[in-house]
Amino acid sequence: MRIDAHQHFWIYNSDEYGWIDESMSSLRRNFLPQDLKLELERCGINGCIAVQARQSIDETRWLLELADQHPFILGVVGWVDLLSIDVRSQLKTFAANRKLVGIRHIVQSEADDRFLLRPDFLRGIAMLQEFDLAYDILIYPKHLQVTTEFVERFPDQRFVLDHMAKPPIKSGSMEPWTDGIRKLGKFPNVYCKLSGLVTEANWQHWRPEDITPYLDVAFEAFGADRVMCGSDWPVCLVAASYSQTVNLVEHCLVRHNPSTHEGVLGGNAQRFWRLRSE
Repeated sequence: MRIDAHQHFWIYNSDEYGWIDESMSSLRRNFLPQDLKLELERCGINGCIAVQARQSIDETRWLLELADQHPFILGVVGWVDLLSIDVRSQLKTFAANRKLVGIRHIVQSEADDRFLLRPDFLRGIAMLQEFDLAYDILIYPKHLQVTTEFVERFPDQRFVLDHMAKPPIKSGSMEPWTDGIRKLGKFPNVYCKLSGLVTEANWQHWRPEDITPYLDVAFEAFGADRVMCGSDWPVCLVAASYSQTVNLVEHCLVRHNPSTHEGVLGGNAQRFWRLRSE
């Protein structure tokens, strides 16, 4: 089963999607399941994981409604207010919906670089295991050291790193990102999404060989059984087509043992989120 481990849906408006600036103006429109389904079918992908894009309970509810209507949406990574003293009741609201598979907070946008270690945030994370929910880690390279401290506190919690922590592909720098990724990869409960990479490269002039060294580091650090392919559609469209984005990981896989391909392209995601095929 092939799975796109990371993509988004939205009904665009400028107030809720202010991060879509002029350079990304092509994204200032609606992106809905019927749009993605065409891309999945062209690339032979069976299903996807829909990930939150704005920090709203309403969006989480909407994504779950979409997943109920469209069987190819295999799971939803939603948002609840992990800082709230009311977080358990928020989680209980969605507990009956098996398609809620994880939670994400947009940590990369927090002013505090040590946000992950806030006591109120740690309290919220500690409740996820009770509801059998994974957590998506969305950070920049500068947060990798703090993230290592963070995951060390939760050895039984399933984590997945989004977009390989957004490596500095455009500049070509490898350190200190590589060191941070290797340290994080030592934790067996942390997986890594091979996603969001074309938008970290030069949007107009990237080449697969610009990105391959970073993919190699992720494979080395996490192993082929803890990495998963994601598109970051529709954000990826500012730099590449859907098929180009997916093919980037497939191109890298040619150099790896064929026995690992099925896992990277879907099996690892299915195991990590305990997905059921429809």
